[in-house]
Formats: sequence, C-alpha cells, structure tokens
Amino acid sequence: MRPDLREKMKHEVLIGDGALGTYLYQLGFPVGISYEEFNLLRPEVIGDVHRRYIEAGAQLLETNTFSANYYKLAKFGLESKVEEINKAAVRIARNVAGTDAYVAGAVGSIRGGKRVNVSVPELNKYYEQQIAALLTEDVDALLFETFYDLEEMRIALGKARQHTSIPVICQFAVDQLGRTLDGYSIKEAFGVLRQEGADVLGFNCHSGPKGIMSVMERLGGPLDIPLSVFPNAGLADYIDGEYVYGATPEYFGECALSFADLGARLVGGCCGTTPEHISAIAKALADYTAQPLQEGSALPEVRPSIVAAERENQAGESFGGQAAEPSIVDLVKERHTVIVELDPPRDLDIRRFMDGAAALKEAGVDALTLADNSLAVTRMSNMALGHLVQSETGLRPLIHIACRDRNLIGTQSHMMGFDALGIDHVLAVTGDPARFGDLPGSSSVYDLTSFEIIRMIKQLNEGIAFSGKPLKQKAKFVVGAAFNPNVKHLHKAVERLEKKIASGADYIMTQPVYDPELIVAVKEATAHLDIPIFIGIMPLASGKNAEYLHNEVPGIQLSDSVRKRMDGLQGEEGRKVGVEIAKELLDTALEHFNGIYLITPFMFYEMSVILSNYVWEKSAHRSRYLSRS
Repeated sequence: MRPDLREKMKHEVLIGDGALGTYLYQLGFPVGISYEEFNLLRPEVIGDVHRRYIEAGAQLLETNTFSANYYKLAKFGLESKVEEINKAAVRIARNVAGTDAYVAGAVGSIRGGKRVNVSVPELNKYYEQQIAALLTEDVDALLFETFYDLEEMRIALGKARQHTSIPVICQFAVDQLGRTLDGYSIKEAFGVLRQEGADVLGFNCHSGPKGIMSVMERLGGPLDIPLSVFPNAGLADYIDGEYVYGATPEYFGECALSFADLGARLVGGCCGTTPEHISAIAKALADYTAQPLQEGSALPEVRPSIVAAERENQAGESFGGQAAEPSIVDLVKERHTVIVELDPPRDLDIRRFMDGAAALKEAGVDALTLADNSLAVTRMSNMALGHLVQSETGLRPLIHIACRDRNLIGTQSHMMGFDALGIDHVLAVTGDPARFGDLPGSSSVYDLTSFEIIRMIKQLNEGIAFSGKPLKQKAKFVVGAAFNPNVKHLHKAVERLEKKIASGADYIMTQPVYDPELIVAVKEATAHLDIPIFIGIMPLASGKNAEYLHNEVPGIQLSDSVRKRMDGLQGEEGRKVGVEIAKELLDTALEHFNGIYLITPFMFYEMSVILSNYVWEKSAHRSRYLSRS
C-alpha cells in the first residue's frame, strides 16, 4: 500500500501531472464537447494521456473529472451520468497509476469565477453528489482546483469533510495580487481552509509560474502545511486559429526548483502543459532534498468574514483641452518622435501615474499612450486618465481601444466621448481574452475585429455613425494599429499588417523588440509601406521580469544574450542593466526608424525619462527640446 499522501509530503516533493483538456485539444480533439464523457466513450484515450504523464515522471494523477458535476454536465445532456462518469474516471486513472502513483479525484469550481445563478443549496447538492461518487472508488485524495472565491471552496471542503478523512488539496486561481474574488487575501483564505480541514493549500491555472511565484513569495514565511502548485504554461496566444502556450518545459524545470524552495510539496502543470513539461519538472527535482515543514505558521487565525480595504480616491476635475497640432503622423515624418506607454493604475491612487506623466512631459516626449486593460487586467479608465493628462500636463494622450470589452454600441459611444474631450489619437487592438485576466468570469465581446474597428473609427471621420446615420459633424481621429514582429514568419505578419493599413490605419506601433537584427529585419520587411512605424522598446526591470516576458507573455521574445545579461539581477541594478540594453536597441532603432515607442515597466517612469533623453541626445533635433527647459 502507498503511504498516506500527507505523510509522504512531509518529507519530499511529489510530481503532479499536467493538463488534460488542453492536451486533448493539442492531440486533435475539438473544443465544445465534454471531455469528461470520454471516460465512458473513449476510456483508452484518457488512459493513454494518464500513461504519458506517468512515463514523464508524475507521481500523482488527477482524474478526468474537472467538470464532471451536475451543473456542467447538464450543458451536454449528461446530468444523469454524474456518478457513472466520475466512477469510470477513477478506475481509468487507478489502472494506469498501479501501486506506485497516487490518484486524486479532481473537483473543479462550478461557478468558475462567474456570477452564475447557482445557489448555495445547489452548490452543496452538486458537490456532495460528485464527491460521493469519487469516494466510492477509493481515491487517495480529493483535489479542488481552479476556485476563485473562498465561499465556494468552503462549501466543497465542507462536503468532503462530512464524508471522508482522506487528504484534501485546495487550489485557488488568483492573479499576482493574491486575492480571491470575494475579497480575501490568500493568507486569510488559506488560514480559513486550514482551520476547516484542508491538508494541502495551493494554486493552479489562471497564471503562469511567475504570477504564482509572486503570490507565494508574499505569504510571509515558511508554513506548517504543504503547498501545491499547478501553473499554466504562461498566457495563451491565438495563432493561426489555435491557442498556443509559450512557457517551455525547460522554463518549468527551472521554476520547479523555486517552487520547492518556497514550500511546494506537489508540483505539476495546468493549462497548456504537456508530458514534456512534467518530465522537465521531474528531472529538475530528482535530487531535491525537501526541508522539514516548519512548526507554527505565517497563516493568520481568522474568521471567514470579508476584510474591508480602505481606498483613497483621488478625483480630478477639469474641462477642455484640445490635442495639439500637428499630429503624431505629421511629426514622425519630419523627425524622431517618441511615444511613451504608461499603464493606468489597478487601484484608485493616480498620484504616481500623474507624476510620471509630468516627468515625461518635461522630458519632451510627443505623446503618452495608455493601454485599455492590457492582458485583460482591470485598470482605471484610460479615457479619464487621458483627459487628466491632457488638461493638467498638456501632454498629448494616445489611447488604446480594445475590441474585447465593448459591443458596437459601447465602442461608438466611447469614441464619441473621446471626440468630445478632444482626444483624437487612438490605437486599435484586439485585446487579450477576458478569461486570462483578473475577472475570468467576464465576457469577451469581440463584436469587432481589429480590422473592423479601424474601419469604423475612420468612418466617424466621415461624419457617419456605425449604423450609417449622419453625426452632424466629422471626427478627427488619427488611428494606429498594432504589429507583432516577434514571429517565426515575419512576411506573414507583414501581410496582416497590410490589411490593417488597407482598413485605414494611419501609423503602426510594434510589440517590444529585443534583438537589433530583428529591428533591421522589420525595416527591410516594411520598407514598401507608406505609413510610419513606431518601433517598440521596453526596458527590462529584473531577471525575473525578463524570464516572465520571454516565457509567459504572448508576442514577446528575448534573445539568449539579453536573458543572460539580466539573469539574477533585481532592484536598481536590474533596472540599470535594463536601461543599458534598451539604449543599445535604440542605437539601432534610431538609424532605421523615426518613430520610437517606449513601454514603461511597472510604473518605473524614470527609466522612460532616461531613454527619452537618450533619444534626444542622439537625435539631430536635440536643440528643439533643450529650448523647452
């Protein structure tokens, strides 16, 4: 018999398995069907996936039951087969696991972070039904995964503890802020769950290794309870009609050691991970010696009540303010022109943002660009901040417009508001899917593609509404489009860019580039285009920042030499080297492009000020900016 999982995790780090749903998708099985029904219809397929993970080094298999509850199965007309599907899943996993590996009954969140109309009595009923079915087949543990709020997790844990004393693993899906959707910090949530009978606490899904690592580092010290970690393989990118995850197996192996040092005793993978990722984890941890669990804990003894957070609301009231002429397009045709991106804050404190805008104005930048909830993370309205920047600093705002968050009605209303405020420079982008952000239950609208939104905005310049009705006067929008040169086939990306130009784009802003040779290649590949391109340069802030961007953020790739230079650096030293690398990239960029697009990391606007000044020092038009001081 296998030793009790709790005893095993006191002394060593176990290897979990990887994704099942996304892996089936990679194997060619379509989305939109019930993978859980495969337990009955295609048991050999599920068994083969389990077998691949065992061969890769997994010591714990999760049953194919993430969505095998009444509520989720009802969508496929399978609600009468809850028990049958769950029992079959355990038998399939047990047959592959044999006597060596553990089998954990996987139980996914029913609400999934959404405000769906599933009452607490219904949750109790659905969880009890699924958990009872899993226990009938003698699973070694229960694994509750991808829960977004503490309330629902407590319901599932309560049902488990009513029926069994076997180990229970509780995993949240959280962003880097480390809070549940119902208002708890992770430390508070973990404290509650430990008191109510959880044996292992941890994280899965929603975030790649870097995000989970950041939350673990803020737990405040060693714990007396094992942690589990099952991250995604970075953020998904949608390429040629398929979802692709960027984090490599090698990166997962490196991160596995860091997770173990932070107290993880069970390390596996979630969405986008494969047997290759698990193999890399197993090899990295093969000779790892786990330190004994600490007595005592950094987790608070708390009651399950929402802790209210005090917020400081800084409101600005001002009116008017028209964007200065000439336009960005006019300027960049004549001289080097600098656009700097400064992300709106994720809270209500705008002081550092406004300080940054003022400093960048002083540095002589030509426009401040504000993203539209980039990476689907909720931030302050870029319309409101753009208006404040314009009226209080005189700096031209350049606002991103994402297709994700607004339908046709909302998009036109938004654009009409910009026109009324005198904000006439915009960048049209598709926008990252909502499920990868901090409110995964929200809807991604996508009424418009990036091509369509460009055409529709330019239609407003003709005085015609999206509906075709006259608007009594014409707007004056200067519309930009995004371009990602960090692709395998640059010519295909340029072909897509040509379509955006045909739709009416006036200028182009690229994703950050970290290779001088790629900057030259972009120039050569776009030499036939007759609109200006602003080449993206984003200084790196630390070694961890470099690895996160390279492995987990779609559309960004770093060269091996850059990653080596940033390796292990942090704080002021990391930012210093990051600026040095950015200057080297600027040396090449300034030879080939008049348009420079500086992207500020983590609100370190001082880095963008240094780089802006560097542009002017290298530019033949330096005197124009010196005369402003």
